[in-house]
Amino acid sequence: MTIKVLITDTNRWALSARVAISLASAGCQVSAVCPTPGHALAKTRAAQRIFRYSGLSPLESLTNAIETIDPDIVVPACDRSVGHLHELYAQAKSRGEAGSKIATLIERSLGSPASYATVSSRYELLSVASQQKVRVPNMKRINTLEDFDSLSDSEPFPWVLKADGTWGGGGVCLVHTREEAEASFKQLSQISRFPRAIKRLVVNRDSFWMRPWWVGSKRAIIAQSYVKGRPANCAVMCWQGSVLAVIGVEVICSEGATGPACVVRIVDNAEIKFAAQRIACGLNLSGFFGLDFMLDDTTEAAYLIEMNPRATPPCHLRLGNGLDLAGALQAQLAGEHLPASPPVMRGEMVAYFPQGFKTDRNLLQSCFQDVPQGEPELVSELLRPFPDRTLLFRLVQRLSRASASARASDLQMYQNFERAEVRPMA
Repeated sequence: MTIKVLITDTNRWALSARVAISLASAGCQVSAVCPTPGHALAKTRAAQRIFRYSGLSPLESLTNAIETIDPDIVVPACDRSVGHLHELYAQAKSRGEAGSKIATLIERSLGSPASYATVSSRYELLSVASQQKVRVPNMKRINTLEDFDSLSDSEPFPWVLKADGTWGGGGVCLVHTREEAEASFKQLSQISRFPRAIKRLVVNRDSFWMRPWWVGSKRAIIAQSYVKGRPANCAVMCWQGSVLAVIGVEVICSEGATGPACVVRIVDNAEIKFAAQRIACGLNLSGFFGLDFMLDDTTEAAYLIEMNPRATPPCHLRLGNGLDLAGALQAQLAGEHLPASPPVMRGEMVAYFPQGFKTDRNLLQSCFQDVPQGEPELVSELLRPFPDRTLLFRLVQRLSRASASARASDLQMYQNFERAEVRPMA
């Protein structure tokens, strides 16, 4: 039985293309809906059909792809498309019998629709996690500057401020004083304003920021106590509340203090796996999701700090039984036992491509280098993504204060890539 998968992605990250390759290698027939032109998904042979994802009419884009492909499951690779799928679910339910097929597909793909109000809110998610006996940091909703008063009485600095509807390290601020907290709160409150939406549209070729501005979306903000420690995360595949496979990693280095991981170490952490099981069961989830943690430097306790209700790194890595998320999904939908398969790597360290190639060469050589083998067009696209090639983007970068260091970092990445002994996927 061939399983048909539709991947959805509003961003231009490498992850969705890597997930497509992993699912195709597991035996799935993969299609995708994503922004065009220049998306990494269009540069891989794993995606058989590509549909345009419109930032101004996203529900129509999803409906068109679903009705054309008739997929067995939809796999979102970004937070925005998760929101769009839940909007489409509500629209389909309002149509009664006419929308039942789409509604059933989305429920099968994501799990209980009642969970969305929780997974889309950092505060609600961590509240549910705490009820499920998962360790979380102290936190408080911040609606006005006055809310900092009660927080400062009970929680010492530093704090971490986070805005809902943000990802990839954006919308996160580490603050050390009341003045920093107030300035960051004002900044996070303006994420959906018109100037930012226009900048994203013109410079980054991202039209999806226009819709939240148009409808007047407001982002909830929370403050968390800061856990001094090391970041970690896990990628999970679950079905109707049961975990089928989970990969846990500890972050060795990342893009800035709050940015995506570059190099990780595969870990078998009981507390991380416990949290994954409790969240999946408590919210009756299906499909991919990811959890982010901080590992306390003193106690090694794992504090859950947020959730991504979609595919996350390292879900594309096929690491054998219990650690093969793509294989687990294919086997579940096909009603088959997951066949034993060798892991794609030996050792524990992984350098994600391309961001991991900006790291120290000695560290890189000690890692499994996660380059997409047999996909030269994808490699070229990831080294120099489409928006970065536009004249306007280069002009803005040149005017940016950080442009010199960014160019030096990119040069180092290219040199590392050229010098590295690329280790095969199998």
